[in-house]
Amino acid sequence: MDIRFLLNGEVIVLDQIDHHVTCIDFLRETLGLCGTKEGCNEGDCGACTVIVIDQDTVKPLNACILFIAQINGKAIRTVEGIGQKDNLHPVQSAMVDKHASQCGFCTPGIVVSLVAGQINERSDHDTVLAGNLCRCTGYAPIIKAASDAEVLSKPSWLTEDRQKLRSLNASFDGSFPTSGDALAALLVAEPKTQLIAGATDVGLWVTKGLKDLSPVVFLAFARDLAKITERDDHTEIGAMVSIEDLFRWATKNSPSYATLLRRYGSLQVRSAATLGGNIANGSPIGDNPPALIAAGTELCLRKGDHRRNIPIEEFFIDYGKQDLQAGEFVECVRIPKELDRLRCYKISKRFDQDISALCGCFNIHVKEGIICAARIAFGGMAGIPMRASHVEAALIGKPWLDTTITNAQEAWAQDFTPLSDARASANYRIKAAHGLLRRYFHEHAGYMTDVLEVQP
Repeated sequence: MDIRFLLNGEVIVLDQIDHHVTCIDFLRETLGLCGTKEGCNEGDCGACTVIVIDQDTVKPLNACILFIAQINGKAIRTVEGIGQKDNLHPVQSAMVDKHASQCGFCTPGIVVSLVAGQINERSDHDTVLAGNLCRCTGYAPIIKAASDAEVLSKPSWLTEDRQKLRSLNASFDGSFPTSGDALAALLVAEPKTQLIAGATDVGLWVTKGLKDLSPVVFLAFARDLAKITERDDHTEIGAMVSIEDLFRWATKNSPSYATLLRRYGSLQVRSAATLGGNIANGSPIGDNPPALIAAGTELCLRKGDHRRNIPIEEFFIDYGKQDLQAGEFVECVRIPKELDRLRCYKISKRFDQDISALCGCFNIHVKEGIICAARIAFGGMAGIPMRASHVEAALIGKPWLDTTITNAQEAWAQDFTPLSDARASANYRIKAAHGLLRRYFHEHAGYMTDVLEVQP
């Protein structure tokens, strides 16, 4: 596998690179660029954050779960390459002036995240830094430094990198299909190929599980799969749309769904992770599927030139088993336009950077005081994301009253038999699920608007 990219402004050409090599290992072990730190090695702490640039985007990404092949045809900036010639970047200067570093281990990743945020003109520093853990400073001086630097001009190297990228001929081979059609043909010929999109989960198979992924195909250049297209009655969202791009779309179309996506993971993770990867992974505690099920989403699966469309809840068969044939892949989802009744709730011990104890999503239609339709879906309550069909049946046709919610309480045990684990007990999960239905009732009635956080 041959790749080319820019590293701190210099062209790097790698011949026959092992596709298991991560960005952080290449930087530290091959090049000796040790400013990028390895902390958790699983995308949680942010110490390894680097900036990845193309003609359209500037993304902070976790180098520890970023394969070096994923930056083919792009530019990457590490903490060593963010200064202006011989001067510090203004973010670095502000960090010094505000005494925002103590032990310093996390500081390079924090600085790089803030530089990316400054380039992207972001002032929501708490969100920008949610994926950067600091064990010393308490964050207050870091936020002060971020505020000081946010209004400054973008670095000159950004324009220079993009100019160089225009003349850099990225090397493509069979591992880099440039369209959904090319991917479909490849999978028909080699159906056992491992697909790598954002690698936020697949990366852990290598860094933690030491798994051999061969054969692999990297999907970043299949740009037609990364589109969001508005249709008359639905929105078509390609499998390669990042969770961060999905978040921006949801902010305008479904604020409750957007709030859930904001807590999906750090900015680094959301910028890499893809909708298709999140669905195909089939995790019972993934936060996207419950929302998509409640919304009435249709899933489009493709094998060669054949496509089949199924309700997304039918895709999840059993724990670790999805309705995905050999050589078939998730191409897109189709989300109905009417999302004003959709509400999504994530329950976790921490607000940021935590796996859900349970995730509940509700979409209930009330007409003239009677419940005429209901879609309720949960993650973390079973081995797969699934609908609460008995609860829905207990609601439909009944008046939209508190007594109806109370009378549906026994139906939860008919739908779910959750486990007790480190995140929550089975009893807590059942009670929390019913409590979220009651919360939805009060929000729908306009009684409660504050965002609450429930602790397992």
